[in-house]
Amino acid sequence: MKNLQNTPAIIVQSKSIGHVIDFKWNKKKIEQFLDPLEGNEELENELLKINHKAAVGLTAALLEWIYWRYSGYTKNSTDIQKRIEALWSSIDNMKNSKPLVFDTNFDISASGHVDGPLWIALMNVRMIDVMYRKGSYALQNELIGLVLLARHITPRKKVFDKWFTKTIAVLKEDYPCQYSADIIENEDAVYDSSQEPTICRNFFFDPEFQYSTEASEKAIHELIDNLDSKTNPFLCFTKKAS
Repeated sequence: MKNLQNTPAIIVQSKSIGHVIDFKWNKKKIEQFLDPLEGNEELENELLKINHKAAVGLTAALLEWIYWRYSGYTKNSTDIQKRIEALWSSIDNMKNSKPLVFDTNFDISASGHVDGPLWIALMNVRMIDVMYRKGSYALQNELIGLVLLARHITPRKKVFDKWFTKTIAVLKEDYPCQYSADIIENEDAVYDSSQEPTICRNFFFDPEFQYSTEASEKAIHELIDNLDSKTNPFLCFTKKAS
């Protein structure tokens, strides 16, 4: 897990690590994260402006925010790490990873300040992964609940807001959506994101990172080269990824 051993400075600044679990968690909050479309039109419109690989990269970054928030509070950290690794691998090549299957029978409850948010986070990530793999034009909508959840559990929300606002602004410029919003209504349409430029973890967490297609490809390959498909069941490299 070499790539996730160093906590991003912005997440340290948000006071997420080791902070007491003191946020509200009730039925109303659960419903808000499971069915977030109503009342979040502005966020939805912003997310619709980024392309698919940017959306999956943002998914991995948001899951990492949640991962660090619960570091020390759950035994599921290793499983979360493996899913983050798989998301980055799928951005480089979807064939490098397997579907992020999670609670297919909905047996796990969303209640509890630890298990509840983690269940919702991993279920959202699963749905994003499903839609990414099938080329759904509505992929970006699935990120809304994950954004709201990551912000809700972050102690210093202004730090998260500043990071997210800046991230979305740059994503819209460097990784813009390649189609108009009206095509989302066609559920049978399939979008091929394989030709979109690669995005890497550094883009989200390294303020010194200078974006270019070449720099992004180099960074994501450096990350993937440190992954072990023998210990991560969501990886399926047929040959060394580089």
